[in-house]
Amino acid sequence: MQRLLPAKLCRGACDVFINHRGIDTKRNVAGLLYDNLTRMGVRSFLDSMNMKPGDRLFQHIDGAILGCKVGVAVFSPRYCDSYFCLHELALLIENNKRVVPIFYDVKPSQLLVKDNRTCPPKELRRFRLALEEAKNTVGLTFDSFNGDWSELLRNASDAVIMNLMEVEAEEGKHMHDYEKLIKQR
Repeated sequence: MQRLLPAKLCRGACDVFINHRGIDTKRNVAGLLYDNLTRMGVRSFLDSMNMKPGDRLFQHIDGAILGCKVGVAVFSPRYCDSYFCLHELALLIENNKRVVPIFYDVKPSQLLVKDNRTCPPKELRRFRLALEEAKNTVGLTFDSFNGDWSELLRNASDAVIMNLMEVEAEEGKHMHDYEKLIKQR
């Protein structure tokens, strides 16, 4: 169910929205990617970094999604257990945002929306469609036991920057700031 949001929250609040399951990824891949992108000058949204006690959850998160140019979906073993993760992903897909999937310790085929009888059928369909769309998008895979963290952060950051450049080119805006970021790396 979409909510009405104040226009000021929807305009360019961030360039990148990081969608993730906090319990699995906030202290590793999502947090590290947020830090790396922020250091590069990319305005990124990560709930724990951009919200404060008292903020209205859906208002801020939905506003950041609607205002972003690119979404990063960090899929993890418990991702599909979260209504919020699936809602955020669906909102990204429904609003035609570019989504860069990162499959963290999970294969795309392992990601399934479960019917635990707490969600209306319409929401389940919405979540399933969004998840299938994301699973059919080229992404990055990472095994936290054997993977190279610096390579993951470099590849993820580069993928985000390239997608930002493409979105801005489609919008007819200047890409020079993002091009500089790529050249500096």
